[in-house]
Formats: sequence, C-alpha cells, structure tokens
Amino acid sequence: MIRHTVSFTLVHPAGSAEETDFLTTGPALLTAIPGVVDFVVSRQVSVKSPFAFQFAMSFADQAAYDAYDAHPDHQEFVATRWQTEVADFAEQDFVAYP
Repeated sequence: MIRHTVSFTLVHPAGSAEETDFLTTGPALLTAIPGVVDFVVSRQVSVKSPFAFQFAMSFADQAAYDAYDAHPDHQEFVATRWQTEVADFAEQDFVAYP
C-alpha cells in the first residue's frame, strides 16, 4: 500500500469561492480515477507548516500509483489547475515500515 500525500497552499484568498472550487472539484475528479482509495482533503492547523491543505490518497501498489500518475484526467488536472492555482507544495509518498 502506498500513501500519496501532497501538502499545498493555494494562490486564492482563504475562504474564497476559488479556494472552495479547487478543494471540491479537484477531489471529485481525482477520486474518479481507478485505483484511488481513501482520499482525504485536510486543512492544516499547525503553525509549524507553511502549507494550508493536504490531499492524501492510497494505492494498492506501485502499478496502481503509476497508472494514476499517467492517467489523462490526472495529467489534465495538474496542467490546468495545479500548476496555475497552487502557490507551493510538498509531495510525500509512504509505505508501511518495515
């Protein structure tokens, strides 16, 4: 199981319609891609992080993650929304230890 997480800050003002749109339409699109499970949108509450939000999702294995990453809907979301609306981000992928 791979847990894919992306913490990010948007270019939109907090509480704006644009922020709400990104945080609702993004997950709707991404969760429709085969292989995505346990999708969660979270709001940052710690002052220790510069990021405001996080998308987190799981994949059964590397093949499922690779298929998601290459999926045309994911690629389009990154090109048309992510690259223009995200000010900064950090991506982290986790597997169970050991």
